[in-house]
Amino acid sequence: MNKEESNGIDFDGLEASLAYRFNDRALLERALTHRSWAHEQVAPGAESDARRLHNEAFEFVGDSVLGLIIADYLFRSYPHVTEGELSRMKHRLVSAPTLARAARRLQLGEFLRVGRGEEKSGGRSKRAILADAMEAVIAAIFLDGGLYAAEAFVRLALGEELEGTDPEAAAAADYKTMLQETLQAARRSGPHYNVVETDGPPHHRTFHVEVSWDGGHVRAEGHTIKAAETAAARLALEAMKSEEEVEETAD
Repeated sequence: MNKEESNGIDFDGLEASLAYRFNDRALLERALTHRSWAHEQVAPGAESDARRLHNEAFEFVGDSVLGLIIADYLFRSYPHVTEGELSRMKHRLVSAPTLARAARRLQLGEFLRVGRGEEKSGGRSKRAILADAMEAVIAAIFLDGGLYAAEAFVRLALGEELEGTDPEAAAAADYKTMLQETLQAARRSGPHYNVVETDGPPHHRTFHVEVSWDGGHVRAEGHTIKAAETAAARLALEAMKSEEEVEETAD
């Protein structure tokens, strides 16, 4: 099947990038089709016809298949860690930023079919569209070749992230989520982050961020706002832990 016969998709080039050859290329074609393109191909109001063309149902399947593959990988690789640590590592590995990064390495955006509006607005490089396309491609490989084929692809596509993950790194990157969940579990209002000071030259800024919650506040700094917020969240968790220890001692 050449490029013209494939509605503009270079299947040979993409399959080489994916390291997988499809038995049914129609599955891959659908995985690469954004709803904006599908709706341009059908009559107005023909929603059911458009759904048969675009990849949103594939995203649903791919999300589940990816979750299973990652859960199995983490369970076998880290048999002695807690459920919470496994969950944090899994959350990072299946997140939209991770999937979009993998999609960019595979140059998946070049092969997507998007509508004219999405094309003009840079849809091929949008994180959400790329992440959804990755899930859809995983589904297509699963439907075409089964779980082992999907697992081989995930290990290839997310190789850098799988190699770089560990419980400590996952926890360090997830302090803001941990703080949010800790406060929610205690039925307390969520944290508020505020940039209170910025100093340094434009090319080397230092941001001072304060995080406050009903019970305290701490400040931290970093060379990006995100880094400062993460550091502040870590200090807040430490402060809350110390507070709990004092209360336990008093009891």
